[in-house]
Amino acid sequence: MHKDKFVFSQLVSFLDRNKFNYIVRVYQGDKYVKHFTCWNQLLALMFGQLSNRDSLRDLVIALDAHRSKCYHLGMGRNVSKSSLARANQDRDYHIFEEYAYYLVSRAREKRSANIFGLDGNIYAFDSTTIDLCLSVFWWAKFRRRKGGIKVHTLYDVETQIPAFFHITEASVHDSKIMKEILYEPGSYYIFDRAYNNFKMLYKIHQIGAYFVIRAKNNLQYRTIKWKRRLPRNVISDLTISLTGFYPKQYYPEVLRLVRYWDEKQDREFVFLTNATQISSLQVAKLYKNRWQVELFFKWLKQHLKIKKFWGTTENAVRIQIYAAICTYCLVAIVQHDMKLGRSTYEVLQILSISLTDKTNLRELFSKTKFQYDKERTDLNGPNLFNF
Repeated sequence: MHKDKFVFSQLVSFLDRNKFNYIVRVYQGDKYVKHFTCWNQLLALMFGQLSNRDSLRDLVIALDAHRSKCYHLGMGRNVSKSSLARANQDRDYHIFEEYAYYLVSRAREKRSANIFGLDGNIYAFDSTTIDLCLSVFWWAKFRRRKGGIKVHTLYDVETQIPAFFHITEASVHDSKIMKEILYEPGSYYIFDRAYNNFKMLYKIHQIGAYFVIRAKNNLQYRTIKWKRRLPRNVISDLTISLTGFYPKQYYPEVLRLVRYWDEKQDREFVFLTNATQISSLQVAKLYKNRWQVELFFKWLKQHLKIKKFWGTTENAVRIQIYAAICTYCLVAIVQHDMKLGRSTYEVLQILSISLTDKTNLRELFSKTKFQYDKERTDLNGPNLFNF
């Protein structure tokens, strides 16, 4: 089926080009474009992500070394540094954002699972800060002499795919982005202490969704009732009402407070939730899995290029981040459809040196041998896409 097709071309066949072309037409992305289209741009950026290029110059040199193959790889007949830089600077980033969300929905459908045995989806919400040089990225002012951006991510814990992402300046507080999420009734949302915004938590409760959040140390409350028979490591399971002046107004109904002792970390955790139908151990288990989003950020920074940017404008930075998310989802889709028994680390390492080879994908992954190395496999972060 894939005779004489490059490995990168076989990967591209998993993408829906018709959907991308529709989005491009909506935003008129290819208006007055003769050669280097938005599709060529997306593939060039994804090629750079998969081949682990550090800069725009590195990417162009790598493509120039395969000049005769560029057309068959899907990137047009010639990719110059100026044309790629201009495209990243001028083309509407919403094109790549919408396509990233489309790939996210496809990957989540394929990876649907019910690991926790609960009716709704399980989401963890957090952000990661990417430091930038303020003199180069002048638009991303963070502190007086420091620049940076934040990538706020709603991570589907069961499918291990980001369901929502929002990019802001690093100075924006995490809790401010809670209002941007489209909450689903019946789903569970896990937050860290930075998201103790009781006004937003009450809105989640009114929608019919559930939240689990780590309480702050200075929380003021009054105990209404408590459970007596508790499972191991659960110190207390209380029904409370808030007594602080503003928290009481923002969240006028009762809440559930669970104190849990983590033996591995030798410390106590205090959780707030409106989910009364699940056990106290399930509350602790849900919060424990919030760490999956942290591992996702770690994996993304280690294996894809979002720490070193190939353009200095806000538009170029956004396009590169959305291209990285597209690449992440593409790997997820390929692993699911081909049922690969490989870690994502192995898949990316194999692809990085094989993109311009003419080898069947199935043979490529079946013939390559990796010895088990715990230190290397740990770089994979969460157990992504394991079957």
